Amino acid sequence: MTRKPHETRLYRQEMNERILNSGFKPFQRFFALDASAYTEGAIPVKYKEMMGLVGSMVLRCNDCIFYHLDRCVQEGATREELHEAMNIALIIGGSIVIPHLRYAYEMMEALFAEQAQRNAEAASTEEPSQTSL
Repeated sequence: MTRKPHETRLYRQEMNERILNSGFKPFQRFFALDASAYTEGAIPVKYKEMMGLVGSMVLRCNDCIFYHLDRCVQEGATREELHEAMNIALIIGGSIVIPHLRYAYEMMEALFAEQAQRNAEAASTEEPSQTSL
């Protein structure tokens, strides 16, 4: 398996901070433009992230695929929605997208497993419900 979700997030965060703290204005401007494109607007964030996923798959960028998958899951995308988005990427990009579909599917499963684990941990730390006698 490739890098785990938390390792990938950490690497991305650390490198982005190094790049943005370089003081090079064109980097900062591009990152700001990229971030603003995915904010809430006429199109909900979840759908913008799914569009980013499709574009990333067609352009064959695994780092981008992970980022947009992670955001899609955070925004509440279901497996079925992600399957359909991945299918659009496959239709647009053709068979050359298949290796990136494999990666996307592996990461999607890891992200949903991570989410399920967090939910289970949160449920186990909640106080048991009080019943009246």
